[in-house]
Amino acid sequence: MTSCYQRFTSGPAVSHTTLLESRKPSCTAVISCLLRGQRNQRPWLVLKSLKKRSNLYVVAAGGLWERSEGEEAAVQKRKAGTWSYAVEKRRSKDERSRKVEVVVAAAVTVVLGVGNRVLYKLALVPLKHYPFFLAQLATFGYVVVYFSILYLRYHAGIVTDEMLSMPKAPYLLVGLLEALAAVTGMAAGAILSGASIPILSQTFLVWQILLSIIFLGRRYRVNQLLGCSLVAIGVIITVASGSSGHSFKDVGIFWSILMIISFLLQAADTVLKEIIFIDAAERLKGGSVDLFVVNSYGSAFQALFICILLPFLSKLWGVPFSQLPNYLRDGAACFLNIGTLSSGCDGAPLLPILFVLVNMGFNISLLHLLKISSAVVSSLASTFSVPIAVYVFTLPLPYLGVASSLPTGFVAGAIILVMGLLIYAWTPKVSSYSASSSSSITS
Repeated sequence: MTSCYQRFTSGPAVSHTTLLESRKPSCTAVISCLLRGQRNQRPWLVLKSLKKRSNLYVVAAGGLWERSEGEEAAVQKRKAGTWSYAVEKRRSKDERSRKVEVVVAAAVTVVLGVGNRVLYKLALVPLKHYPFFLAQLATFGYVVVYFSILYLRYHAGIVTDEMLSMPKAPYLLVGLLEALAAVTGMAAGAILSGASIPILSQTFLVWQILLSIIFLGRRYRVNQLLGCSLVAIGVIITVASGSSGHSFKDVGIFWSILMIISFLLQAADTVLKEIIFIDAAERLKGGSVDLFVVNSYGSAFQALFICILLPFLSKLWGVPFSQLPNYLRDGAACFLNIGTLSSGCDGAPLLPILFVLVNMGFNISLLHLLKISSAVVSSLASTFSVPIAVYVFTLPLPYLGVASSLPTGFVAGAIILVMGLLIYAWTPKVSSYSASSSSSITS
């Protein structure tokens, strides 16, 4: 074996050009070209050219081994298999990292959702006579804050001109839906009891599933539908166990339907935002529109429609439109805790500012979760914060006085809710046969 190798490598190097010009190159000449010839040439190209005119088999690298075109094809197949394995491994790693990102974003959304509900209650302690002022402070304050952040992100290069040049009609519709949802929600909320609103809010999840099926063509597995149903049932049990149960009969069916319509509008708003993100990925060629572009323009158009509906909104809050300037002035004095009208405004402006900041963070995290997952997942995270907030209100919080007692069915409702989340998140294993079949069908 060694003498054979020395025989083929000790002679003068033969160029591949000479071999190609020769009609019947010798085996020694072929191996000399492949082992000692020009290294920038691809030896298999030379070999293919030679094999068209001869039946040579190659001896290489100190051993005698045959290399045919079929064997070379097998090597290429193994290389392709290795590449496919690497791609699949990378895809699996990306999928795991995406799931971790969704879980972390959902946990942050739940925490901020709890803080949002608790701080709203605390913010209304100093502004108990000015809830309409707090609502308008949040609405118009968001426009200033969001566009300020958008300006900084644009100059930092995070927001591009292509993002800003996207069509504004979807943002206009987002603002309209949010304004109408606020109007109908305020009108019904002024009549309905506090316990009935969280119960009716579970229709929000139902609307999102239906709208996702209609407008996004999304299909849900049986376990996902069952999980969403259990989540809604768990929240209803948690909240209803602490109420009298006669609130719906007392106020009539009209206001309950109006509140359900409000949640329909909110669900349509979230599905529309998901459509905006999907459309942006196509327009930006795989890129994604920045969150603050959607938040800024959506909030701006919402504020515009709120201004148009301001006379109607002020009437809903029991403030005559002619007295609205005086009402806003007194509300600002109480918010800043200054002047003679500041008595009974203890906790301002700290508590209202904390609510606005946490509410803003909650909206951003909710939109981020919607961007990386779906409208239904963001809704589940928001829903999960309801029973946790109910439990937090049983703790001795400042400014709220005596803590409320825990509802009798809280534990049962919480268990059902968690079971629903686990069932929704459960992904059944797919057999190798079905996986290969699906891959062959898609290909």
